[in-house]
Amino acid sequence: MNEEYEDDGWMRNNTGEKESADEIMENPQEVLSECLEKFSTPDYIMEPGIFTQLKRYFQAGGTPEQVINRLSQNYTAVAQMANLLAEWLIMAGVKVTDVQAMVENHLKDMILKTFDPKKADTIFTEEGETPDWLTQMIRHHTWRSLIYRLAEEYPDCLMLNFTIKLISDAGYQSEITSISTAAQQIEVFSRVLKTSIAKYLTNADERQKTIQELAKMVCHSQHTYVYSQVMIHLLALEAKGGSNMKRLAEEVAKYALDQGLNITPITMALNNSSPHPAASQALTSMLSRNNLNPADINVLYRHYSSSEPPPIDLIRNPQFLNLLVDSLFKTGVKLNPEHKSKYIYLLAYAASVCETQPKNGQQKKTLNKDELKTTIGAIEKVHAICNVNKGSSELIVDLCTLYQCIKYPVVAVGVIRWVENTVTEPSYFKLCTDSCPVHLVILDEVATLHTSLHDQILQLIIKLFESKQDELEILVQLELRKMLLDRMVNLLARGCVVPVVKYIKQCCAKDDTDISLIRYFVTEVLDTITHPYSKEFVELFLPMVENEEITGTMRDGDNDVVSEFIVRTRMTRGAI
Repeated sequence: MNEEYEDDGWMRNNTGEKESADEIMENPQEVLSECLEKFSTPDYIMEPGIFTQLKRYFQAGGTPEQVINRLSQNYTAVAQMANLLAEWLIMAGVKVTDVQAMVENHLKDMILKTFDPKKADTIFTEEGETPDWLTQMIRHHTWRSLIYRLAEEYPDCLMLNFTIKLISDAGYQSEITSISTAAQQIEVFSRVLKTSIAKYLTNADERQKTIQELAKMVCHSQHTYVYSQVMIHLLALEAKGGSNMKRLAEEVAKYALDQGLNITPITMALNNSSPHPAASQALTSMLSRNNLNPADINVLYRHYSSSEPPPIDLIRNPQFLNLLVDSLFKTGVKLNPEHKSKYIYLLAYAASVCETQPKNGQQKKTLNKDELKTTIGAIEKVHAICNVNKGSSELIVDLCTLYQCIKYPVVAVGVIRWVENTVTEPSYFKLCTDSCPVHLVILDEVATLHTSLHDQILQLIIKLFESKQDELEILVQLELRKMLLDRMVNLLARGCVVPVVKYIKQCCAKDDTDISLIRYFVTEVLDTITHPYSKEFVELFLPMVENEEITGTMRDGDNDVVSEFIVRTRMTRGAI
């Protein structure tokens, strides 16, 4: 690809020189006139093409006196005046870094307003090779970020595409994960994909953000999606880290579905469904419509209840499982009694059956169905509870059953879906008189049993915390949010520490949350935790504790929990 650009540039340069020579031989007066017109523009002596134009001018018979007069008369020294002004600002006491940032930001704004992709492409026509200033330019983050913005706006610009490749060659591919231009060059795209996958595997704390960036890039086009998913699929077959790659493939597929993309044919092609055409056709039909169909469910049930069922990965499709969970756990969804048991069977089968592929000497795969029957029973019991719209007081008699059944992860996922569907009803908190609704108490139990579901629970609590409850009185709204903060503290106590504290810190930074709520959270956390504290937790939580506006009224000498936490964390920092 590099040769492509270089050859293209050299060819155009040679052609240009030939045309220039012909032009001089035929009409030198026109060349002189054109050059003098350029020399008359402000600060033309600072232009990169000045030497090329001088050569053309003298070859056409131009005189030195004339060109010197034109260039000097039109020299306004804009760049030099900017440097002089910058020096004055520094002498006046402004920091060098601040002055540099002012100049760079102004230049960026000017370039963004006046950038012409056609003129930019002439750089290769005039230079014939990579300009030195461009190589120096990409060494600085400020100018690389400018290139990224321009590349998004002008994806067909040859100069920008080439510069993106230069940036990738220089080792900065981790910065261009969201640049659609990278998708146009397979070499650059492959490097960026590799860097993004490595970041996903090694940086657990930023995993969700990395997934979003990677998925956006992968879903740039059908070609990039197929290429990336095939690569991820092959990596998922590896014994070490394969499960993480499978999760990544599913997250990318989920993002694509959220964007309204039809990825069903690609998904089915990658899950080895071709040896089972009937089951594959039934599943494809439902996925493409994003809706379950009793006839297709019946086909799948018949195959998976047979003595030789298709691979279990076929129905472990996240989209299909989400449809099953919604149909069984959302309040008010009516299923035909004849087909309901088949829905439950397929969900329980996908969640509990363990499939072992045949090894040397074995004729076929082995299936472990030890937990299938009990999982079916748990889903049936909770489905019967969730399918009826019960109030908090009516649910108390079912708590024992719910607590027993949510030990199964698939039931816990369904319960979260049911609770979300219930508590997000506009009138839920208006009609609920309990200090803590039973539905949210059940969420606390799910958080205790399943750490892998912490993120789903936190997102639901955040959604409720940020929801407008305008029908409630102000004091009632405050009490409601305090109750939701208690749920967050419970999550924190169960191990979901950094995400919870990070969210509250964001609320504090946005300054859109009542300060009494931040103070309440800090108080509850200080009463819950004990040393030693992780470095990341201290970095997130300590600024809130040290904030006088938040904890000023809570301090009482050196014996209160606030002062004790500050002293202990400072001692720990000193030891580090």
